Amino acid sequence: MTEVFDCADADRRSLGIASAVGALKSGRLVVMPTDTVYGIAADAFDSTAVAALLAAKGRGRDMPVGVLVGSWHTIEGLVYTMPEGARELIRAFWPGALSLVVSQAPSLQWDLGDARGTVMLRMPLHPVAIELLREVGPMAVSSANVSGRPPAVNADDARGQLGDLVDVYLDGGPAEQGAASTIVDLTGLTPRILRAGPVSVQRIAEVLAVEPETLTA
Repeated sequence: MTEVFDCADADRRSLGIASAVGALKSGRLVVMPTDTVYGIAADAFDSTAVAALLAAKGRGRDMPVGVLVGSWHTIEGLVYTMPEGARELIRAFWPGALSLVVSQAPSLQWDLGDARGTVMLRMPLHPVAIELLREVGPMAVSSANVSGRPPAVNADDARGQLGDLVDVYLDGGPAEQGAASTIVDLTGLTPRILRAGPVSVQRIAEVLAVEPETLTA
């Protein structure tokens, strides 16, 4: 049975986090707030749960799911090598609205879709998301919407789209940014912005000490 927890209430938040942890560890889906938009989440290492996440969104394996982490240090165990610029971007923008595409560690036993050896990582700037991530570990997370429809920016919107396909909804109020994260691909010879978002091209260029146009070429 689907449950909704108002995280503005301390007791409901604690109960909601516990319920979400139980659901995720049992291979079920959770919707949670982040700083950008609401996310639909599964245990990143449970391939059946990730497949259920894709199915709930009506999304194919050709659009693999990103991974949220609860600390800077988690990324060290998930990447093959830290690409140039990654640490600078993490120090500048994590936690926050910047996602990094990197080459994943070959030993990782997960299936996030047809990611071709890469993974998109982000540390969100939201206390409910961070608390859940620190309880569960890395989570496969995509925007909480049916594919082709606008990302949910509040819990009611997410529930209206995903309904009973999700076991636990954590209501953290309206998403602060209301827009999906900026994505930077660090797998090539030079960094490249794949999606514009709350973190601007100019700010990224300043951190990397490059000209902005090199990031969008």
